[in-house]
Amino acid sequence: MAACTRAATMNSLFGVVAPGPKDLWSLFFRILPKLLGLPASLMKKFRKGKNFHLALAELETSVGTLQELPQEVLMDIFATLEICDLIRAGYVCSSWRSAYTCLRDLGKYKHSQTPCLLYTSRSAGKNVACLYSLVENRTYKLTLPGPPIRRSLLIGSSNGWLIYADKRSELHLVNPITGEQVSLPSVITIEQVKPITDGSGIIHKYKLSWYSGHVHEDGTPMRYALDKLREYLYFKAFVFLDPCTRSYFVVLIHHPRFQLSFARLGDDKWTWLPQNTEYRDCMYMDGLLYALTAHGEINAFDLTASTVTMKVIVNKIESYPSALKSWYIICAPWGGLLQVWRTFSVPEQKDEDEDGDPCFHTTKITIYEVDLKAKDLVETKSLSNHILFLGHNNSLCLSADEYPRLKANHAYYTDDRSEPPVALKSVPRDIGVLDLENSSRKKVASQIWSNWPCPTWITPNLTKMNLAFSK
Repeated sequence: MAACTRAATMNSLFGVVAPGPKDLWSLFFRILPKLLGLPASLMKKFRKGKNFHLALAELETSVGTLQELPQEVLMDIFATLEICDLIRAGYVCSSWRSAYTCLRDLGKYKHSQTPCLLYTSRSAGKNVACLYSLVENRTYKLTLPGPPIRRSLLIGSSNGWLIYADKRSELHLVNPITGEQVSLPSVITIEQVKPITDGSGIIHKYKLSWYSGHVHEDGTPMRYALDKLREYLYFKAFVFLDPCTRSYFVVLIHHPRFQLSFARLGDDKWTWLPQNTEYRDCMYMDGLLYALTAHGEINAFDLTASTVTMKVIVNKIESYPSALKSWYIICAPWGGLLQVWRTFSVPEQKDEDEDGDPCFHTTKITIYEVDLKAKDLVETKSLSNHILFLGHNNSLCLSADEYPRLKANHAYYTDDRSEPPVALKSVPRDIGVLDLENSSRKKVASQIWSNWPCPTWITPNLTKMNLAFSK
């Protein structure tokens, strides 16, 4: 069953099992000629659009020659491709398929992927996710295993994995490229959630307490239907790989008051981190979990210790969190940490305009470098040759040299406001590209997405988790 699901996913992603002439042309014209030194004269024929059939015959001759390359050489070539082109190349012939499969299964695929926008569409179907490629300016469709993604709540995207809550508010991971799926520990193992059962012992509601570990902070617990709890409990989630143990763990930001819980591979329950509240973003670096609050405070957790400890890296910057900001913590490519503040504005006309623009607009992004010695922030005016990706994804700062198709000194963002998702179902999402120099905004594409679940950035990844969280 799992193999069939993966095959269906790949077929849906690329439309056909074997690429046709135009697909071959696209694949070779854009990537392989540069890698393999195919003649420039051949490429000119394609660029001019003349003698297509003659050029195609020459191309097919080149393909025949390339099919005879040793598998090791093919694997070296394939490892430099974007995943969309890699999987498409795997359908060209049996030898290429073998090289692709070996590359994937051995975990030797290391090419840095360009983030794509993952979204749903009413016309695509309840189990179909759409992947918009910033490199190709085109959309691919992926058929995902259940539960239906259009009925799920997406709360995170990290390392190629989506984290989402189903209609019973239970959490799952899914890799939309490989089709691999993992169930996370039950929602009733989160500290503040308790099940409410009927006379036969079946859970029919949840009770959410307001307890956050602080003194004098205990309100009346709220009761929610199975499918409603997720909208009031979850904010963001992250999947991190610990390089030392080669195992995964998931970090969850949840209510009440944006607290932290985490689960390691093999855990049967969530572990609560009660030291602080108002967290908005997390990252993992050098064996430590860094968590950023809406006050600008950065805490570091050593999750490998028998007793988890917390250290304050940067003290509070703001006394009260603003409802019109989002906060991010990012590992800088040149080393160290970045703290990013994203500011929203509310237009005078609060309803959407004729272009479907959202009620809230991202108007400014402020970037700070973290001075670990002084425990302070130093504002930087420009990222020069770097790019930000912000939203419900793990926050990213990428080098423009490695991603030449993207806009340097720009931020690509999706909507990740902290209001309960139920309040945003019918509101156009704040998605776009912001010039960090002059704060001008552009659209990623014309609105091709549905508002629910909220679109998110995802970095495609062929690596398999192989193991699952055991229950």
